Amino acid sequence: MPVEFLGIAATGDGSETTPRTTAAFDRDYTLRLARAHEDNGWDRVLFAYAAGAPDPAPAAAYIAARLDRLQILLAHRPNVSYPTFAAKTFATLDRISDGRLTVHFITGGNDHEQQREGDFLTKDQRYDRTREYIRIVKQAWTSQEAFDHEGEYYRFNDFVSDVFPVQSPRPGVSFGGSSPAAYAAGGAEADIYCLWGEPLAQTAEQIETVRAAARAAGRTDLPRIQVAFRPIIAPTEELAWEKAYRTVDAIQERRRSGAFARRQPAGAPGSAPAPENTGSQRLLAIAEAGERYDRALWTPTAAATGGAGNSNALVGTPETVAQALLDYYDLGVDILSARGYALLDDAVDFGRYVIPIVREEVAKRDAEKAARLERAERDRHQLIAVQA
Repeated sequence: MPVEFLGIAATGDGSETTPRTTAAFDRDYTLRLARAHEDNGWDRVLFAYAAGAPDPAPAAAYIAARLDRLQILLAHRPNVSYPTFAAKTFATLDRISDGRLTVHFITGGNDHEQQREGDFLTKDQRYDRTREYIRIVKQAWTSQEAFDHEGEYYRFNDFVSDVFPVQSPRPGVSFGGSSPAAYAAGGAEADIYCLWGEPLAQTAEQIETVRAAARAAGRTDLPRIQVAFRPIIAPTEELAWEKAYRTVDAIQERRRSGAFARRQPAGAPGSAPAPENTGSQRLLAIAEAGERYDRALWTPTAAATGGAGNSNALVGTPETVAQALLDYYDLGVDILSARGYALLDDAVDFGRYVIPIVREEVAKRDAEKAARLERAERDRHQLIAVQA
């Protein structure tokens, strides 16, 4: 099966290790970073969402109008707009991008962050709302006839859109989460299910949970699986590990300075409150159990951020990191998300030195699989001929 690579479409140059030197939305930097992805073998970039951050939809439209190949993953929270309005926004963006849009629906795992924009539902209620929201958006994308809706969270009459996506029947739906409510909602509705980078054994368990949830929802198709990492690469293993320890030192120093205070509830500077979302809790539990897993997975970056989002690293030479990614591919992961700490430079280096190795090895695997299937089919026909 094909493999795809997802990067980040940051609108400013800051990260966990370095303060931002640009505006929150810097047009030139946003375009430069997106172009670095397009020119170096990436398939798509994520326009992320956070309360108070630049609106990702117009930022994505800006890039879509200027680049020809790079696909867009647009993050969207259902609490910030009505689903019929959102469906029109997405369809318009799919038109601007000529069919390069996928929408990533974020339910929200942190009550404080959700309440910043007026969302006071419980987490389980938010998942129920997201599931209803996605169904409405899908119908608005595909229904040429007016329809009514009366659900638990939304009610309207006689809606029909005048703008439809380029993609047929619709753009893809991406979804993430590690709680039972998340598996149920995403298993039912997602085309792509997103996981944070965990050890291979735990990732395999999550993949099976997602697939079981999809089957329980009556699906015969199964969501594609995406897994996200923070690669730390260098020409030698020794240099890569030196870089990894410098990275953690920089994260910890920025946390001590209070640089992340706006991302979390008020508290003592440098403190990391216990996360509410199951995914972050899993990352911290894995970090507490050990620093290194499998071929190259390293957890101190996750521990240093308090399990904040995509934060487990893959450390090593490009060859080592590529082989580690192939281990996940062999589990059934076909979308690999990666984001370095020096956003622009790391996007270029990963694209130049890691992506080609993975693509070449995947092509070999696919060719070998095709050859095995061809031999099996030939043997079957020979057996039938003998029996006849």
